[in-house]
Amino acid sequence: MSYPTQPTASHFINGQYVEDTDGAAIEVIYPATGEVIATVHSATPAIIDAALDAARAAQAAWAAMTGTERGRILRRAADMMRAANHDLSVLETYDTGKPYQETSVVDATSGADALEYFGGMAATLTGEHIPLGEDWVYTRREPLGVCVGIGAWNYPTQIACWKGAPALACGNAMVFKPSETTPLCALKVAEILHAAGLPKGLYNVIQGMGDVGAALVADARVDKVSLTGSVPTGRKVYAAAAEGIKHVTMELGGKSPLIIFDDADLENAVSGAILGNFYSSGQVCSNGTRVFVHKAIKHAFLKRLTERLATAVIGDPMDPQTSFGPMVSERQTSIVLDYIAKGQAEGARLVFGGARMDRAGFYVQPTVFADVHDDMIIARQEIFGPVMAVLDFDDETDVLARANDTEFGLAAGVFTCDLTRAHRIAAGFQAGTCYINTYNDAPVEAPFGGSKASGVGRENSKAAIEHYSQIKSVYVRMGDLEAPF
Repeated sequence: MSYPTQPTASHFINGQYVEDTDGAAIEVIYPATGEVIATVHSATPAIIDAALDAARAAQAAWAAMTGTERGRILRRAADMMRAANHDLSVLETYDTGKPYQETSVVDATSGADALEYFGGMAATLTGEHIPLGEDWVYTRREPLGVCVGIGAWNYPTQIACWKGAPALACGNAMVFKPSETTPLCALKVAEILHAAGLPKGLYNVIQGMGDVGAALVADARVDKVSLTGSVPTGRKVYAAAAEGIKHVTMELGGKSPLIIFDDADLENAVSGAILGNFYSSGQVCSNGTRVFVHKAIKHAFLKRLTERLATAVIGDPMDPQTSFGPMVSERQTSIVLDYIAKGQAEGARLVFGGARMDRAGFYVQPTVFADVHDDMIIARQEIFGPVMAVLDFDDETDVLARANDTEFGLAAGVFTCDLTRAHRIAAGFQAGTCYINTYNDAPVEAPFGGSKASGVGRENSKAAIEHYSQIKSVYVRMGDLEAPF
């Protein structure tokens, strides 16, 4: 079955597209041109109620199905998503501006991987038997109920699946609110899931700004909230969820370190720095934007880095040859340009890029600052754009302490040919997701998430099951029961 590129309405509720033009209009802007390519409407209170009621009504019957039955539907959806990869990748590019060269191999494919992985795991979600002499306890793994997912704008298809797949595998229903900047892709995820046989009401998508997200988080019908977003947004959502003692997963921002030792393979280290700073035009939460380079190889690293950045193909994201695309929005472009100006004002040395490109759309050059100090704004705050800060070091203990000197703890990476040192540094990182001689790999089989201000809980892998289910203990007494009176 083929899927048309464009969703047909603003919301997907109870197994079908739903429109309500009473909601405020949200324009969808193609980042490559700045043109409006679609308009969706924010969820009204009636739309929010319809989505939550549909989820609540459908969840019990879904939970009563066997894990094998649930998993079969998720695996079928994964196959359908792969079959529709081209159309989904085109839509992702229109939604985000990311090059088709990237979206065609990362976004829908990663979403399909999540559906397949958790579909395969659904039948394995069992309890345990705990013998206690003559008595015994058994446990049941049960769903939480209705889960709310709140997505970010950088990976709309992937995030919709990373949250939906484990939630559905565990027997929950979901109401997903994508970012208002990239509202289209999650609708296609919902469409595919239900075309694959998911009973209506189990995966609903509604649009809106922060007020819609706040209404979902505060609603008594919601049992769990999973957010991907910034730390300031995370603090607000976490606090609101705490009012209702709701389960929470927070995948937030970072200012992650990437340490490159003097014995590292230079070409691989440059590749890691490029992937950790300029993939998706730098709009990746786990990016290693503080690049600590050993003084002995600093000149060689910067020389090779700038040589390779000069070969980036910047242009039409739909052209398969394009390898670097625009920022997602005019607002994000302004934020990034402001940080570039601050970096120059603070005395960092601009060695590449640093300007907006003279063309339609939201294009900012890949930008590299050298001679950056730890206390500079561009080394402390998350920029979420194509801006790399290169810092010098010559001592392992010192650079590890500097790498950890941040409120964030999402990711960290190290490049070295010394195996012992690689594992020693990885063990010393205060971060939830670490890399050795690579950067930003995110297979569904591995847990993903942060420490410190970068998040709570984990997405992907077996670890995600713990955040979308709960354990019930049942004590069984086999003999008579004594009481004091």
